[in-house]
Amino acid sequence: MRRARGRDDRSDGRRETPARARLPLRRSLLGRLLAVSALVAACSVAATAWIAVQTTSGAIKQEQGQNLTADARIYDTLLDYAARNPTWGGVGATVRELARESGRRVALTTQGRQPLADSATAATAPALPPQASAVVDPLSVDTVLAARGTDGQGAAADRIDPRAVGPFRLSAADSRTLRRSADDKVECLNRAGIASDVVVGASGRPRVQIVGNDPERALGTRCDLAALDTPTRSEQKALDALTELADACLKRQGREGVQLNSDLSWGDPASSAVPGEPGPLVPRVPLPAPAPVPTPRDAPEEDTAPSVVTPERTGENDRAIASCVSAARSEQLSSYVASPALLFIGDEGGATLPGFDLSPANTARIAGAAALVLALTVGASVFAGARLVRPLHALTGAAQRMRDGEQPESVPVSGDDEVGRLAAAFNDMSAHRARLEEQRKAMVSDVAHELRTPLSNIRGWLEAAQDGLADPDPAFVSSLLEEAVLLQHIIDDLQDLAAADAGVLRLHPESVEIRELLSQVAAAHQARAENAGVTLAVTATAPGPALRADPVRLRQAVGNLVSNAVRHTPEGGRVTLRAYTHEEGDGTVLVEVADTGSGIPPEDLRHVFDRFWRAEKSRSRRTGGSGLGLAIVRKLVEAHGGTVDATSVEGEGSTFVLRLPGTTPSGP
Repeated sequence: MRRARGRDDRSDGRRETPARARLPLRRSLLGRLLAVSALVAACSVAATAWIAVQTTSGAIKQEQGQNLTADARIYDTLLDYAARNPTWGGVGATVRELARESGRRVALTTQGRQPLADSATAATAPALPPQASAVVDPLSVDTVLAARGTDGQGAAADRIDPRAVGPFRLSAADSRTLRRSADDKVECLNRAGIASDVVVGASGRPRVQIVGNDPERALGTRCDLAALDTPTRSEQKALDALTELADACLKRQGREGVQLNSDLSWGDPASSAVPGEPGPLVPRVPLPAPAPVPTPRDAPEEDTAPSVVTPERTGENDRAIASCVSAARSEQLSSYVASPALLFIGDEGGATLPGFDLSPANTARIAGAAALVLALTVGASVFAGARLVRPLHALTGAAQRMRDGEQPESVPVSGDDEVGRLAAAFNDMSAHRARLEEQRKAMVSDVAHELRTPLSNIRGWLEAAQDGLADPDPAFVSSLLEEAVLLQHIIDDLQDLAAADAGVLRLHPESVEIRELLSQVAAAHQARAENAGVTLAVTATAPGPALRADPVRLRQAVGNLVSNAVRHTPEGGRVTLRAYTHEEGDGTVLVEVADTGSGIPPEDLRHVFDRFWRAEKSRSRRTGGSGLGLAIVRKLVEAHGGTVDATSVEGEGSTFVLRLPGTTPSGP
C-alpha cells in the first residue's frame, strides 16, 4: 500500500508540474524558418539582380564593341579617302555606302561644322550631337581607332597615315617599269629555290618580299635586288624637297642641316634597305616612316655626296632632327591630302553609342520589385511556418500530457505530408502505449491471480494440517506438490519471457528429427487428451524433415500449442501434429498443430500471441490457462530464427504453423 501511495504521490506531482513556457521567436522553428526564408529571398533577389546587371552590361559591352569595330572601319575608310584626295568633293557616295553597310548615320563636316556629306535620308536631318565621334585627319591619325582598322596598318610614330604619300606617288609608267623589273627578280629567286612575292606599296612602288621574311637567303644569289632600290626622278625630287624643308627647320633652331636617306633616316648613307624587308633596315636614328615614302628597298643611295655635313650625333640633336622631319613631312603633304573633317556616327535619330544609365527612377523600380519579392516571400514563409508549427505544438502538448501521466490522446492529422505522417505515427504510438499500459495492468492482475490461487491452496492445506483438520498423508503431500508445481510453472514462464525480451535466452542447438520430436510431445499429452475425449495424432513421414534446433525449447513450444489445442477442443474432437518441408524447396520446415475446436473470432486472432490474453475472460485455468503459453511460443520460435502464425475459422477449429529454418537429414 505504501508503494501504491508513493506512485500516486509521484503521479500527482507530475500532473502539478507547470507547463513549459513558449519558446522565444528567435529560437523557435517558426523563427528559424522565417529567418532562413528571408535570407534565401534576399540572396535570390541579389543574385537575380546581379545576373541581370551582368547580362545587360555584357550585352551592352558586346554591342559597344561591335559599334566600335564598325566605327573604326568607317574611320579607316574615310581616312584612306582623305590620304588619297586633296579635297572632300566626291566623298558623298563613300559616306552613303558606309551608312548602308553599318546601318547607322554617318556625317562629315568641316571643323567649323559646315556639312560636307551626310547619310541621313530625312527631309530635315536631325541635329548632330555636340561631340564628334572622331576627327578625320591623315596628318594626325587617331591612334585608338587606327589600331582597330581593318587593314592592319596602324599609325606611324609621327601619326601620319601611311597611305598619305603625296609627291612620292609614282606615275603609271614608272610603276609598270619597276613592276616588270620586280617580276624578273622574283622569277630569278624562284629559280634559285627561294620563294618570293611582289608587294606594291601605297606609292605604287613594287618590292620583292621573301616568303618567311629571311632576306639573308637572297644575298648569295645572282639576283640583283638592289636595282629595285634606285629612286625615280620624281622620288628623288620629293626627297630633296623634304630635306630642304627639314634643313630650314633646323637652321631656325641654329642647328646644322642633315641629308635624309630614302627611309627618312639620317647619318651613314651606307644604310640601305635589304630587299624583302617590310620596313627600313635599322636606320642610325630611325623615325618610322610610312610605306608610301620611298625606302631603301625602293631607292638606294646615289653616289653623289650629301649637300651638308652630318651633324654631331647626340640625343638632343636626334630629337630636334626627328621633330623637324615630322614637321617637314606634314608641310610637304598638306597640299596633297584633304583638310581635317569632323566625323559623326550615330543612328537616324541622332543618338550616339548606346549606354547603360541607371536613373533614379529605374533604381526605385528595381528596389520596389525587390522589396515586393521579399515581402511575398516573407508572407508565404509566415503562412507556411504557421501551418507547419501548429501541428507540432499539438504534438508537443500531447506528449507533455502523456509525460505527466494523463490519459493518452490522439492529435489531428492535417494531411499526408511529413508533419501529417509524424502526427499519424504519434497517434499509433499513443494507442500502442495505451494498449501496453492496459496489458501491463492486466498482466499485474493476472500474475497476482495466478500466483494467489496455488498459494492460497497451499496455505489452506497447511493451516488445515496445523489445526488438525487434515492428515499429512500421501494424498495431502501430493496435493501440495501439485500446487507447488503449478506455481513453479508460472514462474518459469515469466522467467522465459523476461529472458527472451532481454535477448539472453540460451539455446543449445543440435540436429533434431522432427517426427521423433512430435511423437514425444504427443506421448506427453496423450493422457490429458484421452481424459478430455480428444484424439491426438501425428502425421509426419519417416524419417521426416530434419532441422537444427534446441530440442528442449522446441518441445516446449510445440507442447504449449498442443496443450492449448486440447484445452479448446470439445470431446470427440481431434488434434493433429504434422511436419513437412516448404513447397518452394528453400529448406524451411513447417510444424503444424491443427484442432477441430471452437476456433477464434477474427477480431481476436491478432491478439492470440499477446501476454495474458484469453479469448474467454474467465479466470478458470481449465479454459483460460495463464495466458503466457502462446507468447512463449512466439519468443521461442523467433529465437530459432523462425516465425509463427495462426489461422482460424470460428466453430471449425484453429491451425498454428511454426516456420523454422531446416537442414538436410544428414546435416549436422
